[in-house]
Amino acid sequence: MSDSVYKIIELVGTSTVSWEDAAKNAVETSSERLVDLRIAEISKLDMKLENGKVTAYRARVKLSFKYGTGK
Repeated sequence: MSDSVYKIIELVGTSTVSWEDAAKNAVETSSERLVDLRIAEISKLDMKLENGKVTAYRARVKLSFKYGTGK
């Protein structure tokens, strides 16, 4: 196995259903552009409120992916 470098980015996924769906949306949407995703870590959960009601769940997700020259 060769030495590797990984980059970590932070994204916020949203869902009107659940925090799990919000995290899943962040990962699946980012996988359309990023390759070789390795780890997803939930760093924060919160909710969007309007008039005292929950309107959206939000998950802050740290994603790591292999960073390299494409070799």
